[in-house]
Amino acid sequence: MIQFNQKEIEFLKTLEAARIATSHQDIPHVKPVSFVFYKKCIIVATDYDTRTFANIKTNSNTGMVIDIYKSGQHKSVCIQGKTEIIEQGVEFQELYKLFYEKFEWVRKDPWKEKESPFLKIIPKHKISWGLD
Repeated sequence: MIQFNQKEIEFLKTLEAARIATSHQDIPHVKPVSFVFYKKCIIVATDYDTRTFANIKTNSNTGMVIDIYKSGQHKSVCIQGKTEIIEQGVEFQELYKLFYEKFEWVRKDPWKEKESPFLKIIPKHKISWGLD
């Protein structure tokens, strides 16, 4: 697993939104998501009936862009990695707790194991800029 420097970690912990890229039959699919940076991985909540989930089931390669765009002051961390699906168990409970604490939308519409999974993106490559 790759290492993140302190500036990247601080940046990733302060944001809530990112864009995730998956593909099906060599057709790219990109969408905004909520995320949590946890144990050097990016965690995303999804639903079973999404294109993203279907894509991950057949191709675990994933790209993510986590950024703040401000003209002349763009800050970003771009990640490529493999994705694991977390649907239940101790790890699911840990991740759910993080999302519950961070996001009001989770507290308003809670879910249980096997109702909606988490995607755990394990970074294999990354690049960042504007964080100095």
